[in-house]
Amino acid sequence: MKGKSFKAGTILREIRRVIRVEARALDRVGRAVDSSFAKAVQWMAACRGKVITMGVGKSGSVAEKIAATLSSTGTPALFLDATEALHGSLGLIQRQDLLLAFGKSGESDELKQLIPSIRRTGAKFIMVTGDPSSTLARKADLMLWTPIADEACPLNLAPTSSTTAALAVGDALALALMMVKNFKKEQFAQNHPGGRLGKRLNLTAGDVMRSGEDNPVVHVDDTARSMLVELTRKHAGAVSVVDKRGRLVGLVADYDVRMALNKGGNLFAMTIRDIMNARPTSVGAHESAAKAADLMKKRKNPFSVLSVVDRKGRAVGMIQVHDLRALGL
Repeated sequence: MKGKSFKAGTILREIRRVIRVEARALDRVGRAVDSSFAKAVQWMAACRGKVITMGVGKSGSVAEKIAATLSSTGTPALFLDATEALHGSLGLIQRQDLLLAFGKSGESDELKQLIPSIRRTGAKFIMVTGDPSSTLARKADLMLWTPIADEACPLNLAPTSSTTAALAVGDALALALMMVKNFKKEQFAQNHPGGRLGKRLNLTAGDVMRSGEDNPVVHVDDTARSMLVELTRKHAGAVSVVDKRGRLVGLVADYDVRMALNKGGNLFAMTIRDIMNARPTSVGAHESAAKAADLMKKRKNPFSVLSVVDRKGRAVGMIQVHDLRALGL
């Protein structure tokens, strides 16, 4: 049986209503933030073990996400399924750990059954809930109140505003903790070695450059003929021009060769100095590959090749834009 047909305008009004309801819920939670939130961050910062997040149902999904956010921002954390904890996994919690639980009602049977056992471990217990008078709120060492008037669900049943609020509170705790720990970009990169984000943060120009025999280089006093041979043989689209110490003094790209030919001169009668760009852009081998990508694409006239130099200015490699694209940079 087909459902009732709705016009696009009706659907859009409902989408906007949901977003407004959830935005109001977040505003209300923000106004309810008090010193207990600061204490929660201080406890997490002082935790000598790991932060273990828990929740049931949709709150469990929020808890799992917050554990991932904590782990990626410098705080060892993991999610523990409450049902699994009732059947042996509770052994994961040790005295030096801290339990961070989420639940709108604060009356989840699975979590309530765990309270006596959690108490015996000696681990601190923080409860994020919408009901400060609930069993779990009263049993916790610290309660963080997330007041929710209504769910965005038209039936006021499906967890929507409440899970959005819990997620925002979890993120806020994690990022405040990140600030307290003075967590740096370099540490963030260490925790994200894979994917595009990891590559942008971790890879250096030296990691992606064409080096050694693949690095197209000619001496400034070489002939134009030898320059053309190197340009053709290395298939990089350009050659770095160096002085007797190997320092970068110029660049000859395919474009420069075409410009020299368009002037109508005898290419082989020219010197490399006549053809090269004497002020080439370069990047340090120790600098990020992301910086190399930015240098190549953010100029008014983007270019496709970039010389790589060491700390003494010597041309040690060449990066082609295709090399960066292949890496997702």
